[in-house]
Amino acid sequence: MWGSCGAAAGIMAPRIDAGALAQPPAKPSSLTITNVETFPLRHRMKRAMGVSTALSDVRPCLLVKISTDSGLVGWGETIDVGGTRAVIETKHKPALLGKNPLEHRKLWRTLWGPSFGDGRAVGAVDIALHDLRGKALGQSIAEMYGGRLRDKVLAYASAMNYTDGVRPEDQFPPEAADLVQRGYKALKTRSGRFELRRELVVVTKIRETVGGEIRLLTDGNGAFTLPDAVKFGKELEKLDFYCFEEPLPQGLNYAGYDVLAESLDICLAGGEGLDSRITARDHIVKRSFDMIQPDLVLCGGVGEVLFIAEMARLWSVQCVPHCWSGAIGIAATLQVLSLLPDATFGFTSDQPMLEHDLLENPFRDELTAKPFQIDRQGCVAVPTGPGLGIEVNEEVVKKYLVRD
Repeated sequence: MWGSCGAAAGIMAPRIDAGALAQPPAKPSSLTITNVETFPLRHRMKRAMGVSTALSDVRPCLLVKISTDSGLVGWGETIDVGGTRAVIETKHKPALLGKNPLEHRKLWRTLWGPSFGDGRAVGAVDIALHDLRGKALGQSIAEMYGGRLRDKVLAYASAMNYTDGVRPEDQFPPEAADLVQRGYKALKTRSGRFELRRELVVVTKIRETVGGEIRLLTDGNGAFTLPDAVKFGKELEKLDFYCFEEPLPQGLNYAGYDVLAESLDICLAGGEGLDSRITARDHIVKRSFDMIQPDLVLCGGVGEVLFIAEMARLWSVQCVPHCWSGAIGIAATLQVLSLLPDATFGFTSDQPMLEHDLLENPFRDELTAKPFQIDRQGCVAVPTGPGLGIEVNEEVVKKYLVRD
């Protein structure tokens, strides 16, 4: 029911002109970065909602815009935690001004140095540079990496968030039924806010409501102890849940996840808090997760997630990037997802999925003229335009801008 969203693209070997190989490589065309701007955005939601460990009625976002002397601009997205915006303004901006954005390898190396490896700051700037370079070259990000393997990606609805004053037993099952009616073939719920017995009742009701053909995931958001995570995970196995995401406290060390993974048969997912390929490697090697979830806006951007995905494949670890962003982060994630191969060469192999966050978010719904929507197969189309493939409405940016 939630099968393939598109066949892999075939590969045809081109004829090579031997004379062309003897020519020196062309230098990047003249293009100069003239400005790097940051835009902190904030939206007040109708009511407090959230995960097992926190509720909030505020939705924040930090956008980055890189401008050039040609008039082309690139957009990136991240979250401002612990001075992310200051790093971009005081470290990345001076390093980028006057540089050619097409010389990406040079700039990429520069970004990681002065910021002391701040994956959130690098992530936003890297996405903006990819967007800008794609527009300059007339190619989508996926085309710059060799072309898409799929045109659309299965989306799982990241929904069923705890709501202030509402019982999850009353909210989650009917919400799940509505999501299925809307076309979703995969759903993610939250777990861990209440005692295990009560949470088990909730996930059981969800499964009974949607039936056995819908792929179900749940996210503990760090609310479980190791013994409780083992108990709850075994119950999720009985309910045929697809994966159990980040039940233990997170942080870069993800302590205990390797032990939990060995204790459960259900797929253990995690890694949204990883800040680079370096921390990702440690957890891939020690098998902390069956499914690793680097987030483009948090761990260094497009190239870093692609590197992590290929590294994970060497240890037979699936890579399904985390995505809890606005339209810019979603567009960047879709470009990467279009490049990731299926888990195996099998005819029914799992394909990478898009986390489609449905919590109230104008940066997802208003920032572009055409918000991302699922089709009848529960999939989202990969943008085909240059760079990210979207155009940002700067009037919306002004509308939600936090004034200093």
